[in-house]
Amino acid sequence: MVREEVAVSTRTLQWKCVESRIDSKRLYYGRFVLSPLMKGQADMIGIAMRKALLGEIEGTCITRAKSEKVPHEYSTIVGIEESVQEILMNLKEIVLRSNLYGTRDASICVRGPKYVTARDIISPPSVEIVDTTQHIANLTEPINLCIELQIERNRGYRMKAPNNYQDGSYPIDAVFMPVRNANHSIHSYGGGNGKQEILFLEIWTNGSLTPKEALYEASRNLIDLFIPFLHAEEDYIYLNLEDNQNRFTVSPFTFRDRLVNLWKNRKGIALKCIFIDQLELPPRTYNCLKRSNIHTLLDLLNNSQEDLMRIEHLLYEDVKQILDILQKHFAIDLPKNKF
Repeated sequence: MVREEVAVSTRTLQWKCVESRIDSKRLYYGRFVLSPLMKGQADMIGIAMRKALLGEIEGTCITRAKSEKVPHEYSTIVGIEESVQEILMNLKEIVLRSNLYGTRDASICVRGPKYVTARDIISPPSVEIVDTTQHIANLTEPINLCIELQIERNRGYRMKAPNNYQDGSYPIDAVFMPVRNANHSIHSYGGGNGKQEILFLEIWTNGSLTPKEALYEASRNLIDLFIPFLHAEEDYIYLNLEDNQNRFTVSPFTFRDRLVNLWKNRKGIALKCIFIDQLELPPRTYNCLKRSNIHTLLDLLNNSQEDLMRIEHLLYEDVKQILDILQKHFAIDLPKNKF
């Protein structure tokens, strides 16, 4: 366990990790402090951060299992101590760490007698099992157990739909949230107009992320949500050119000239206001771009076709679709390379 003294600055806003510990492979704890804040700011930031920590951070888990020997979800198998339902519940508890997008396949294929744990899962190289000692089943007789698994990355919590069975496979309640709990508390000091606050954030994670990594991800996701408001004025002017021609007393030449310059200049504000989620890309393509820190049209135009081909999990067909969308909606062609 690491402890540090809280340093409060009266000049600039500072944050610090004041406590960090690992209680187990599946339970990390971190305590952070942010100060100095004006009255009311600590509660505002604390509430927003808690919601982002619990709902906006992506995680990876097993979402579906399939075995030929299983007639239905509530059956039992001779030679296995646990029921099928208990095995599915144990699979739900397995904590995974990865940066994959979309779904991936994994499997378990063992022969008893054997104590089956997460170590027996054969997973893709991009998926790491946080705690390989997690229990799955206990085979008490010399039988074969083969289970096909589906792994997915997403956010939040997804309950399995009733009767959502595909080819004998069974859905598993998906808990994608890597943050188990998050709390905030406030300490006030000073008096009168000089009253200030210190915000304390406590974060517990399942081991797939450290509390510090979770804090970073939540902060980045909040910033991404508020970026459009930073350019609200320019975005409003750009998107409402025709509607505003009869409403503003600004010279038409000056107004039009400004918009033309914004559009022609690829580093202009207008391109920053167009986010890639507005391009109607397929989810996998969109996620690949986001993971490569491509959030706006300006970010995309700073890459060549060759750069896009280097992005992990982005296929040639995906790149071609991106190029077609840029040509169709913006009459823009990406260069094959930067030179």
